[in-house]
Amino acid sequence: MKGVERRAFKQAVFAVREQEAALDIVQDAMLRLAEKYGDRPGAELPLLFHRIMQNAIRDWFRRQKVRSLWTTLLSSLAPGRDDDEQDPLETIEAAAGSNPEGTPAEQLEKAQVLEIIEQEVSRLPERQREAFVMRYWEELDVAETARRMRCSEGSVKTHCSRATHALAAALRARGITL
Repeated sequence: MKGVERRAFKQAVFAVREQEAALDIVQDAMLRLAEKYGDRPGAELPLLFHRIMQNAIRDWFRRQKVRSLWTTLLSSLAPGRDDDEQDPLETIEAAAGSNPEGTPAEQLEKAQVLEIIEQEVSRLPERQREAFVMRYWEELDVAETARRMRCSEGSVKTHCSRATHALAAALRARGITL
């Protein structure tokens, strides 16, 4: 592992263009290799590590894409708010009640969109809803979500993917553009 860690880190930095994320990707890939393939012969490890690294980079891009989608959608509901520390849904609810922003029509529209989002999330199948809420609202990583749901990481990814596609389709069907 010592012979490939520097090269793997450079590869990850080149792919994701963020040093912290690249370090996390390389560390996760090394841990996965050690956990799942530690009993394999040494000759097989470089190829396995390379495949694990590539999958980890793809997973990172998928997470960024989904986060970007939901951050954009939810941030559009509360324009003028730059505080990333708050939950966007709480921000919208607080803005609607205490410090009105925009016209009453805009406030009503935001409240209606928020209600539609909550309805559509509640209509998701239980496992999809559970995975979606843990991953994107509670911001847990795939491994922690899988541990809490008592399923594999692949199942978490599948549930999240299906949930985001179902929500996007449901919101489009109700006239909400992403």
